[in-house]
Formats: sequence, C-alpha cells, structure tokens
Amino acid sequence: MRRPVLNIVTLGCSKNKVDSERLAALLEHKYLIHYDSDKRSDVVIVNTCGFIGDAQEESVDTILEYAELRKQGKIKKLYVTGCLSQRFKKDLQKEIHEVDGFYGVESVNLIAADILKETPKEDYCSHRVLSTPKHYAYLKISEGCNRRCAFCAIPLIRGSHVSVPMDHLIEEARQLAKQGVKELIFIAQDLTYYGHDIDGKSHIVELVKAIADIDGFEWIRLHYGYPLGFPDELLDLMRENSKICHYIDLPLQHVSTHILKDMRRGVDREQTIGFVKNVRKHVPDIAFRTTFIVGFPGETEEDFEELCQFIKDMRFERAGVFAFSPEEGTPAYELKDDVPEEVKQERVDKLMEIQQNISLEINAERVGKVEKVLIDRLEGEYYVGRSQYDSPEVDDEILIPANQALRIGVFYLVRITQADYFDCYGEVLE
Repeated sequence: MRRPVLNIVTLGCSKNKVDSERLAALLEHKYLIHYDSDKRSDVVIVNTCGFIGDAQEESVDTILEYAELRKQGKIKKLYVTGCLSQRFKKDLQKEIHEVDGFYGVESVNLIAADILKETPKEDYCSHRVLSTPKHYAYLKISEGCNRRCAFCAIPLIRGSHVSVPMDHLIEEARQLAKQGVKELIFIAQDLTYYGHDIDGKSHIVELVKAIADIDGFEWIRLHYGYPLGFPDELLDLMRENSKICHYIDLPLQHVSTHILKDMRRGVDREQTIGFVKNVRKHVPDIAFRTTFIVGFPGETEEDFEELCQFIKDMRFERAGVFAFSPEEGTPAYELKDDVPEEVKQERVDKLMEIQQNISLEINAERVGKVEKVLIDRLEGEYYVGRSQYDSPEVDDEILIPANQALRIGVFYLVRITQADYFDCYGEVLE
C-alpha cells in the first residue's frame, strides 16, 4: 500500500525550519515527507511567517496557492501553522475556507495529533527529519523573547522567553551528530538570555561547552544575540575552542541614541560602539553579522548619516538593512510613521551600497589566504562551500571550479584566488 505524501512548506526563519523538522519526525511513520516540493502531494502543511509585511504577504500568497489546489482536488488536505496563523487566525479562517485546520505556534504535538488522529508519545521530540543538507542543522535553544523592542512583534506571537531544558538540547544534539551533522547552528530570539527564566542567570556558556564536547561536530555557530548583557565568557570560549566559529549574528538596529531609545533597545550610541569594539578585542578575526532598520519614526537625515558613518567606521563583515514596517500591536505602531516610503527605500539602497563596498574590500583581503571550507552543494560548474565566517543561506559563499571531484559535506583546505562583492573563488589544496 502506497504511503501518502506530505509536503511541508516552510517560510520565514530557521526557527520555523526546526519546528517543521520536528513535526515531520512525528508524522514520518504514516507519511512520505517532502519539503517545499512541487511533486504531487496528498497533504500539505504551510508553516508561515508573520514577522513583517513582506513576509506576511508571501505567506498569504502561498496559502492561497495551495488553497486553489485543494479546491481543485489536487491535494486532499491543507493545514496552516506558524506565526501568521498565530497572529491572524480568525481573519484567515474567515477568508480562506479550503484550509482544513489553522494552528498558531502551539506545540507541534497538537498539530500532529489532529492530523494523525492519535496522540504522539513524546512531549519533546529530540528526533528531527532534516530539511537542510545532512551535514548542517539548526538547534533551537529557546522559544519567545523577553525583550520588548518597540518595532518587534515576536513577543506577541511567540510569547515570553522559555529555555529548552539543557538535557533535552544535549540529547537532541547527540541525535543530530549521529545523523552525520558536522555544523550545528544555535538559534534563539535572544541567545544569551538562555537560562534566565530558570534561575535568573545566563547558562549559554555552559550549554555551548557541553555541546562542543559531543563527538562529530566540527563547527558550532551562534545566531541571534543581543548587545545588552552579552557575556565576555562566551567570546573567550569562542576564541579558545576551535570548534566554535569566529562568527556572531547580532542585530544592532541603529546607532543614534534617541532612535535606540525610541526603539526600546536598552542601549545608547556609546554602549553600542563599545560593544562592537569589545567583541573585536576578544575575537579579532570575528565575522560580525548584523542588521539595521531605517525609516523608524522620527529618524532624521542626521540620524541616518550617523548610521552611515557608524557602518563605515565599524566595517561589519556582513550587514542587512530593512525599511521600518509598522506592526500592529507593537509600541511603534502607535508612533507616526513620518518617513516617506520612497525615503526609506533610498536609505536602504544607500546603506547597502556602503556595505557592498566594505564587503568587497574585506573579501579582497582574503585573496591568497587558505581557509577551511565546508562543501554545501554542486551547482553548475562550481562546488559551493563556506568558511567559518559564513552562515548558510544568508552569507558569502566560496566557489570552487568543479574540475575535480569533491564530496558534499566534507571539509577542504581552500586557497582564495579571487574576490567579489559577496562571494569568493578558490582552489582546493592538493
């Protein structure tokens, strides 16, 4: 008897990806699992993003696409989960009748139970069906956020910060290592807040140490920190432990003191500059990835120029820029959105041009150096890999001519031979 096919379509961030993988693990005994597949499916689950306007629009369009297939009888069941469904469940139910069930960000067990018509055995499932290449995976160490940044809807959607118990995370990491994962990427809305909800103290250093001791992992990467209360001990561990990538993803959002105050970030200009300098002092070769918001209510031309100069001075290895989007329910939603959309876009473009030139200069400095590179895939005439300074899907890649056979998911020593704005080219050392 043919097993029915389940297609899980995941939108948004890597935290959603982990939720989808855990859900798949609960369903795989009854379904053949595909991710974001165009192949014919019996059941489709759309795991949505509801963070900002563009993500919400993409999620709605995707739901409508599969709702039409459900209407035509090309799929038998359609379920929607995730952040958009959490925020706008009632509205979606009124407008889209072809969906068999809407869920928020509840435990994946609830969704699995409704689909299977049986209760999953485990409350916390350490097993996952990976949607990533088998050599890297994400480890979600907490849910929600206790920060109350004025522009951010995450606490409204995901709730307050809740740390996953450390023994659960260690067991999950061991399972991933057994599956052949070589690069483990820690993710959380606020990485360094881990443990505060348990006993009022951060336990992120203890957790990273414990997981770094697990055999099999060669790289551990840290995503999504917060400048206030970031422990120096974590930077020291990064410098001293060869498994931990010299990389941090930490959104700074702005540098103007009055904008940071209105954003409710809890830091000012001097603290922000001091934080970046302190990170570089502890780990001199660190790749610092960050993001900024332009066009926040009240942002003047002087504020924007201050941000431009800050980026020029700090020379971030990786940076993204977003135009402010007023999100219903957040404190910033009540502020006058007084920066015209065309001005927001001009500011995005200018900052990205500045960052593009910085990226080219930094990449040019890599030419001639030898770096340890993990091969992610073969694409056309090139193998595509990454160094410890690059996270998958969002950062630079190293392109290696496919004139020799390399293995996917294997590390090689590669000499950088050429630099571009956001990629490098290299050759494998014999």
